[in-house]
Amino acid sequence: MDAICDDLAAEHHSLDEVVATLDEDGWSRATPAVGWSIRDQISHLWFFDQRAAMALRDSDEFAADTEQLIAAGGTAASVAPGRAMTGSQLLKEWRADREILLSLARTVDPATRIPWYGPSMGARSFITARLMETWAHGQDVVDALGANRPPTSRLRHVAHIGVRARPFSYVINGKEMPEVPVHVALTAPDGSAWEWDGPASDSVRGDIVNGTALDFCLVVTQRRHLADTSLQIEGAAATEWMSIAQAFAGEPGNGRVPGQFTTGR
Repeated sequence: MDAICDDLAAEHHSLDEVVATLDEDGWSRATPAVGWSIRDQISHLWFFDQRAAMALRDSDEFAADTEQLIAAGGTAASVAPGRAMTGSQLLKEWRADREILLSLARTVDPATRIPWYGPSMGARSFITARLMETWAHGQDVVDALGANRPPTSRLRHVAHIGVRARPFSYVINGKEMPEVPVHVALTAPDGSAWEWDGPASDSVRGDIVNGTALDFCLVVTQRRHLADTSLQIEGAAATEWMSIAQAFAGEPGNGRVPGQFTTGR
């Protein structure tokens, strides 16, 4: 738990550095997520970091809060608190509550099941999901500012969730997942190789996703359209999956339109 909590703390800090010097106009700048400003992105993370701490602390309290959240409009309710305060106030509150989350998480047995919006998760996977959310919404902030955020080894967590969420991507889109396995071979930021579900055998040779970890993570979090990356996709199963891939919970996302952003070729 300490290792994944350390990585989540590092991801928090990375995004904090991007927004810490923003003035009020900067906090109000639109992001690629339609209707969401930078303020909304941070408010969303703050709101669900609070709920994550609640889920770790008291499952009954979390269940009651979930009912209220659904009645209040679900995810849309997460941006309202941030819109009611200045950017500096929001940053202060997010900093405080994310520390509470991490303090709680460090004391939890990794085998503990934590309730969330949908199936419960193992404690380590639960915190890994918070890292993925922080990185993904951080990407919206970075894109809005045109800032540079070098990829790190923490992308392995995001990529892992993306790979394991393949069945979920089909379920939420009302599709039946083919039985053909897909081999994922990614180049890590340090040049090493990350692989899942492999090596691919001759019988499934055509079902491969190959490229950089950054491109893969951008696609599975729907922060880039597949056409704007350098991922190499081989096989019908891999092609279909990458067209609907979604690492985050909730309804099918709208993703990004082609040509909105590119990661370089």
